[in-house]
Amino acid sequence: MHTLICGSIAYDNIMVFPGRFREHILPEQIHILNVAFLVPEMRRDFGGCAGNIAYNLKLLGADPLIMATVGDDAARYYERLERLGLSRDCVQQIPNTLTAQAFITTDLDDNQITAFHPGAMNCSHLNSITAALSASLAIIAPDGREGMLQHARELAQLDIPFMFDPGQGLPMFSREELVDFVNKASYIAVNDYEGKLLEERTGLKLDRLAERAKALILTRGAQGSVIYTDGQKLDIPCVKATEEVDPTGCGDAYRAGLLYGIAAGFGWPKTGRLAALMGAIKIASRGGQNHLVGREDILRLFRRHFQSDL
Repeated sequence: MHTLICGSIAYDNIMVFPGRFREHILPEQIHILNVAFLVPEMRRDFGGCAGNIAYNLKLLGADPLIMATVGDDAARYYERLERLGLSRDCVQQIPNTLTAQAFITTDLDDNQITAFHPGAMNCSHLNSITAALSASLAIIAPDGREGMLQHARELAQLDIPFMFDPGQGLPMFSREELVDFVNKASYIAVNDYEGKLLEERTGLKLDRLAERAKALILTRGAQGSVIYTDGQKLDIPCVKATEEVDPTGCGDAYRAGLLYGIAAGFGWPKTGRLAALMGAIKIASRGGQNHLVGREDILRLFRRHFQSDL
């Protein structure tokens, strides 16, 4: 049985501008903005929510199944999936498109200008979830709008429990659609900002939304996280990272910990702590998939931080 990861596969193009945006953008000329930034430093990382979550699950020793859409430029990502031992059976290539890509430019003050091209991600609805996939658990992570709606319907029809992780895609949905996601999902995962937006859009407080699912997980960065379940509110401590290098993909690493714990039948305190540890491991490396740890390393770190075995 697999954990099915529905979401995006993307390339992250990261550029560093060795100056400050504020010195080049004049407020009084913002209506005729025309600026160019020389970026001598640039890297291209493998990313996308589905790719990141599956990568972290693989580090834990799981065998996740990615469901995503990619474009004509997917050869390097395909090679990576093969090296990692991740199946590409449900990764569909869409002709005449590009794989989703983020272009992020950061200045010396850590300000960012980001452009995102969804590309093939907008065709995620061309993938269908069937019983033949043998999925026992799933997550709907940020993806194409129609794909997210369709995959929620299919999972519900097959009675496969899934986690709803709207992420940056949350504003795409109406109140009725968000409530429908919540009613179908077994688990809901949001960060602090997304939690507030979900409350505003649905008109329901998080504790009330949690009553409709087995658990609602709220991440709060350095303040740790909260798990609402069975009428309880469990506080999960933040794990201190060896160094804070790059938050890109931390939420995906956290969700991989949640999915692993759920699939393994852990209680929520242990599941939340594993998720927090995975986020801390990720933040010490640049990019969403460049932290190189093995399962034994994770077990050792869990024991060190929580004085118990995973």
